[in-house]
Amino acid sequence: MLSKVKHDNQGTTLLELAVVIGIFSIITTGAVWLLITSLRSNDVMWEQLTTQSEGRKVMFQVVNEARKAEESSIGSYPIVIAGANELIFYANIDEDSFRERVRFWLDGTTLKQGVIKPSGSPLSYSGVETVIELAHNVKNQVQGIPIFTYFNESYTGIENSLPQPVDVTHVHLIKVQLELEKDPTATPVPLHVESMVQVRNLKTN
Repeated sequence: MLSKVKHDNQGTTLLELAVVIGIFSIITTGAVWLLITSLRSNDVMWEQLTTQSEGRKVMFQVVNEARKAEESSIGSYPIVIAGANELIFYANIDEDSFRERVRFWLDGTTLKQGVIKPSGSPLSYSGVETVIELAHNVKNQVQGIPIFTYFNESYTGIENSLPQPVDVTHVHLIKVQLELEKDPTATPVPLHVESMVQVRNLKTN
C-alpha cells in the first residue's frame, strides 16, 4: 500500500511572494527615480530655453537702442556714460521727434532700463525717469564680467577694449554680454549671450 506524501507548499509560496514583492519594489523605485530625474531634467532644460529666449530678447533691445545713439534734443554728446555695468546715451526710441535719455544698468542681479523724455521750455532732461526691469538672474558681477566694453574706431577684432574710465568721445563700438543663470545648483555654467553694436552716428569712416 502506497503512502501519500504531503508536500508543504506554504513556505515556498511565501518565499516566492517575498521575492516578487522585492523585485517589484526595486522596479518601482527605479521607475520613480527615473521619472523624477526626467522631470528635473525637463525643468532645467525648460528654464535654460526660457532664459535663453529672454536673454536674446533683452540683447536685441539693448543693441537696437544703443545703435540709434545720437545728439540729445538740446545738443549734448550722444553718449553720456560708458561704464562697465552702466551705459547712458541719447536716442529716439519712440514715435516722437525727441531723443530720450536712455540708461541701462545692473542693479544687483537685475538689468534695468531707465528713460527720461525731454520736456519743458526750454527743453531739459530733468523729468522723472521711467524704470523697467529687463532681465533677472544676471551673474556678470559675480563672474567679474562687464556687461559693456568699448572700442574705438580702429578696432579690427584683436585690439583690447578701452580702459575704464572710458572717454566717451573715443567710443565707436560697444560689446554687450550677459551671463544669465536662474538656478546655480541646476546648471553647470551661466548662459552666455553677447553682441556687438556699431553706433551709427559715431562712425567717422
